[in-house]
Amino acid sequence: MQKRYMVIWFRYLTTDWLTLRKPELKDVPFAFVAPERNRVIITAASPIAETQGIYRGMSAADAKAITTNLQVVDHLQGKEAKLLRELGLWCIRYTPIVAVDLPDGLILDISGCAHLWGDEREYLKEIVNKLRSSGYNARAAIADTIGAAWAIAHYGKTTPIVESGAQAQALLHLPPVALRLENTVLQKQQKLGFATIKSFMQIPRSVLRRRFGEGFLLKLGQALGVENEHFTSLVPPVPYTERLPCLEPVRTVKAIEIAITKLLEALCARLQAEGKGVRKATLKCYRIDGKMVQGKISTNRGSHSVSHLFKLFELQISKIEPALGIELFLLEAPKVEDIDPLQEKLWAGKPGLQDKALAELLDKLAGKIGAKAIYRYLPSENYWPERAIKQTSSLLDVSATKWRTDRPRPLRLLQRPEPVEVMALLPDYPPKFFTYKGKRHVVEKADGPERIEREWWQDKGLHRDYYAVEDADGQRYWLFRSGHYDDAPQWYLHGFFA
Repeated sequence: MQKRYMVIWFRYLTTDWLTLRKPELKDVPFAFVAPERNRVIITAASPIAETQGIYRGMSAADAKAITTNLQVVDHLQGKEAKLLRELGLWCIRYTPIVAVDLPDGLILDISGCAHLWGDEREYLKEIVNKLRSSGYNARAAIADTIGAAWAIAHYGKTTPIVESGAQAQALLHLPPVALRLENTVLQKQQKLGFATIKSFMQIPRSVLRRRFGEGFLLKLGQALGVENEHFTSLVPPVPYTERLPCLEPVRTVKAIEIAITKLLEALCARLQAEGKGVRKATLKCYRIDGKMVQGKISTNRGSHSVSHLFKLFELQISKIEPALGIELFLLEAPKVEDIDPLQEKLWAGKPGLQDKALAELLDKLAGKIGAKAIYRYLPSENYWPERAIKQTSSLLDVSATKWRTDRPRPLRLLQRPEPVEVMALLPDYPPKFFTYKGKRHVVEKADGPERIEREWWQDKGLHRDYYAVEDADGQRYWLFRSGHYDDAPQWYLHGFFA
């Protein structure tokens, strides 16, 4: 089979990506900048900036002098590689062999693939149009060699498809830079007046070797097809996905729980056999009205415990709206990690605090980090939050009272409430937003107030009105206002919910 390659060039890779994230930059000139020696240079310029004379490698000071409204953004180290990898994995739907060509391209081995889209022209058109509709300025070319496809994609002005065996003819009128040559070689050719590849194509190899070195002949040979060019293709992540179609649309909470259990049993059995555990998982529910609702979970360490993962998904069921019914469940684990199967035995059964293995584990941890760093909390019969818990280091201690379950309490309670700046409506409305450690949190949901009076027989002071709030990022906090609402009430953050 004749080898055929496609090279895709993303002319404005990072600037296109930033425009997608920040649409307000679409109509203004902007550029990425980075320090180089004793100056700051442009590393990438947007299309509008280029039309105003800004180009890569220019001093940022000169660029700002040319364009007074130029917006500059710090260069993101390694961003090109991450973007190209994501785009390359996306291209695997068109060919199984895709490689990253830093800093702004992809190499596709399309041998035997193009006929599935009709011909090479329709194949190229399909890929380029999809990339452009996604917001990326992409150019592509197809040829027998990677070098020829790269040259046409970057510098070609006619057809992007080079017929098989015609790469030499296609290269003749292109500039020498199209061969991916080093700057020193390009400077020598410029001095000798070589403006196109045609101007040195017929010169003997021995003369070209003396003038430009072996590296020049290698690049020329790779473009013409007389030298092999190797590359490392991307390896897509192993997909961990389980599907559960429904004979009848599912609408009840119990049915959703059964579906989650079946999916987790299948997924965890596979992960356990491979010695892996879930770090992130997504449950996608496809409804009969054509819409999809989902719930996501994450773990601190890999786990393939069905009961543990089910408890995490159980908290997400309230967010799943079945509407007229769910006809397909899809469970995906985009992030997994290798785990030690011996540690997973802690999840088996219900050993409780009397389990010998737990005591031995704590002894080992105490030997490494110190016994004072390990303790457990027990409930204390007090209403004031700071006094409602007590510490103990023994597994045998038993509390005379039980944990309160009638009111929400944060998983982490600060030893001392920390003051926050709050904007709230009068008189007893929850906060609209609050500022904690310099970060502003916009409150999306709130519950309260819950008034907690001081225990007068222990100390004197103001009562507290507590609110459980959730910000726009889904983080939940326990806030309170000290005393009655007056001209300048003081607010505090006292805890964090899970």
